[in-house]
Amino acid sequence: MKKILLSSIILIIGITFIGRLSYLQIFSFPTDNLLEDPAIKPIYDYPERGYIYDRNGKLLVGNDPAYDVMVIPREVKPLDTLEFCKLIGLDKEVLITKLKKARVYSPRLPSVLVPQLSKEDYAKLQEKMRHFEGFYIQKRSLRYYDTKSAANVLGYISEVNERDLAQNPYYVQGELKGRTGVEKTYEDTLRGEKGIQYIQKDRFNRDIGPYKDGALDTPPEQGREISITIDKDLQEYGELLMHGKRGGVVALEPSSGEILSMISGPTYDPSLLVGRKRSKNYSKLHYDSISKPLFDRSISAEGSPGSPFKTLNALIALQEGVMTPETKIKCYNGFYVGNTKRGCHCGGGVRDMNIGIYRSCNAYFAGTFRKIYDKYETTDEGMDVWEKHMRSFGLGGYLGSDLHTGRPGRIPSKEYYDSWYGDNRWTSSFIISNAIGQGEVAATPIQLANMTSAIANRGHFFTPHILKKVDGKDITIPEFTELKQTSIDRKHFEPIVRGMANVYEKGTARWVQVPGIEIAGKTGTVENYTIIDSVKTQLTDHSVFVAFAPVNKPKIAIAVYIENGYYGGRYAGHIASLMIEKYIKGEITRKDLEKRMLDRTLEHEYAKPYSGEEFKINEYVW
Repeated sequence: MKKILLSSIILIIGITFIGRLSYLQIFSFPTDNLLEDPAIKPIYDYPERGYIYDRNGKLLVGNDPAYDVMVIPREVKPLDTLEFCKLIGLDKEVLITKLKKARVYSPRLPSVLVPQLSKEDYAKLQEKMRHFEGFYIQKRSLRYYDTKSAANVLGYISEVNERDLAQNPYYVQGELKGRTGVEKTYEDTLRGEKGIQYIQKDRFNRDIGPYKDGALDTPPEQGREISITIDKDLQEYGELLMHGKRGGVVALEPSSGEILSMISGPTYDPSLLVGRKRSKNYSKLHYDSISKPLFDRSISAEGSPGSPFKTLNALIALQEGVMTPETKIKCYNGFYVGNTKRGCHCGGGVRDMNIGIYRSCNAYFAGTFRKIYDKYETTDEGMDVWEKHMRSFGLGGYLGSDLHTGRPGRIPSKEYYDSWYGDNRWTSSFIISNAIGQGEVAATPIQLANMTSAIANRGHFFTPHILKKVDGKDITIPEFTELKQTSIDRKHFEPIVRGMANVYEKGTARWVQVPGIEIAGKTGTVENYTIIDSVKTQLTDHSVFVAFAPVNKPKIAIAVYIENGYYGGRYAGHIASLMIEKYIKGEITRKDLEKRMLDRTLEHEYAKPYSGEEFKINEYVW
């Protein structure tokens, strides 16, 4: 009986082992373990990244073929190091360092030794690779740019690092990944899916053919093409106008929130960050601490908004019922805070809301600001109301766009001022500079453009965004199609819009009118201070301008911020008007404005001592 029981147990165990082995051989393909099998060599087949087009179907980013020299450390045999180094363009010490790093990563898995060979270098190397065991050439694609513009929008790709490998098991050493801009935001869409081939090796470590006749191999899937909201022609034209100037420009389509143009100046040619010179070029751009070409001013520079901010204070006063469009305030070529007089350039006189806007009267809006706070028993109550209204325009926080980075700007709260002055120890006169867009308020160019878009729409906006289509099909993302309502009733916007239209017709921007287009705008001149030898010193003012057009059926809303650009109508106003005409008409009739902007730069301003020091104060608050 015992013999029968023992025989039965042995038979059952044997059948179990045979069945399991048969299953593994016939039915199961444990591909996760193949990468650890020393008898299997994986060869990755990288897909092309998806192409990027502008809103009108014009190519922005495509692909060019490139070649990587790969190494499998355990397969490397003694070689003529000097000849090999000469062929691949590396010093011997660099080669040894790279081989050590590859072995640390994995002795059995392939690593990139030399990335992104040109077609010419590949041709020279290919015929001699058979002399160097353990090395092979792998084809991949590199980005090709059909524009020299939009570097901050498109972003760049670079090789994954150890942190990327630890965070995401999809990537393998030597792979490329989006780092900034659209390339980063839509990495999962653009990268595609890499394929893989498994090669069987014999006991002498020689390739003997595809493992399981290629049954486990997978082909690569090309990245999906996307269309972004940027207008290529407008973007390129805007960057031409910004030559020799520092600042940010953002243009939006008010009816959708789509970003038509997003310019940061100075910028760089995106092709500089492609190929084997990428690292050298990146270092040069990164360490340019004066011009800061990698700093995206369009979404990250938090500046005082200046006089365009006056329009929001007027809207709040109307909504709170403390003023009407006919309410008059007298300007004495300025206004008083205690015994101190603050200046104004409007010429003085009695002002109503319309004149206050188109002549940009500081005294009128200081009075407006006080009336908002005087409605409430305590300053804290007034501050809460004012802050709520301002934030409803998307100021003082992240807009929630699909841009990879950015800054929130600042709308101060009662807690902010309590920390400075103490609870119940400050009044509206302490913060009166906020009335005219100076003081403690700060906004990025994209926030100013969004604010302008809300005025153009008479009280609502859509979250600014950059993605338009994937594989040629429109994309509907709820957070970008949801209408965001401001806290101001629609009826209060018409007086403000009329005042902004008068800015062009007879106000501070009358010199930059565009024939055939009715534009509403607002100039801004932002005082610019820095600390020199412990003394607060005034530098050349910043030039700010916001506008939308046409007035009654707006197609474009724009904000332009030019560092050290003097007054609002001088540089920012010119650029805004030209870009509006370019977008709406497709051509330029104001050749005088265009010539002025193409010929003139502000390099003389930026060459002055301390010209960049304002960026070191208050976290980029200009």
